[in-house]
Amino acid sequence: MAKKDEKYVSDYIVPLNINHLQGRMLYVPAPKNKTRDILFVYGHHSSLERWWGVVQDLNRYGSVTVPDLPGFGGMDSFYKIGEQADIDTLADYLATFIKLRYKRKRITIAGLSFGFVIVTRMLQNYPDLAKRVDLLVSVVGFAHKDDFTFTKPRYLFYRWGASAFSHRLPAIFFKNVCLLPAVLRAVYSKTHNARNKFEAVSDEEKKKIMDFEILLWRCNDVRTYMATTVQFLTLDNCKKQVDLPVWHVSVKADRYFDNRLVEQHMKIIYSDFTEVQAKMDNHAPSIIADKKAASSLFPPKLRKILNKK
Repeated sequence: MAKKDEKYVSDYIVPLNINHLQGRMLYVPAPKNKTRDILFVYGHHSSLERWWGVVQDLNRYGSVTVPDLPGFGGMDSFYKIGEQADIDTLADYLATFIKLRYKRKRITIAGLSFGFVIVTRMLQNYPDLAKRVDLLVSVVGFAHKDDFTFTKPRYLFYRWGASAFSHRLPAIFFKNVCLLPAVLRAVYSKTHNARNKFEAVSDEEKKKIMDFEILLWRCNDVRTYMATTVQFLTLDNCKKQVDLPVWHVSVKADRYFDNRLVEQHMKIIYSDFTEVQAKMDNHAPSIIADKKAASSLFPPKLRKILNKK
């Protein structure tokens, strides 16, 4: 039986329309005596529902807003209005969202993985917005293609595979054949990434994860997903500096990134760098993680900073 005061993600989702692109926004008001405004920018392979546990956890420190990104979470893609889906257009979109949503208010920004790449590019291209950030958090973020720990064969497979399906006709084929639920159930669970996700979980959890994976794969625009994959696999965000300190949440067992190289690259970009390590077994919480399971993403030292305002 559900608790009387239990919160549901659907209760906090509202429509979002920017530049004729239709999407959704998740907004959870601040609890009493908390004035921090937190903007959470999700990463690849995402939806608002996926990060509900993380949002609930962050909400203890202030209001939390999560906008869909064009081409992700079911939002219209940039291709609908004749624009390319790349880091710069996503950064422009995020800057527009901040200006419309927050006006001249100061905000806390937390970007997760690829979301932090977009945040970095936005701050580089819009230094006026950087002046309004009271706290910047990289949640398992990265800054350069060399940060990845992929073997060369795996890197080339991802790089050129994504490039092939970033074009219109191959993307249509991928969506209507490869992303059929029956195909995903038969094939996806056997892939390298899925084996990590399904490791040491019960059969019931495996089914929940697989059901959610199907929703995520089908709600994210294929061309956008593939084009941005190519972008981050060839990324160099170290060409412009940002006059802000960054708090970086790393994971010792991160299967994607070399934390030493991430630190080196972020120190090139940001005026100061503080690393705190999350006690997790994977790059990010499970896609079905609730508030309790997601809470390990933010270490105590960072929580003290979040709780100051």
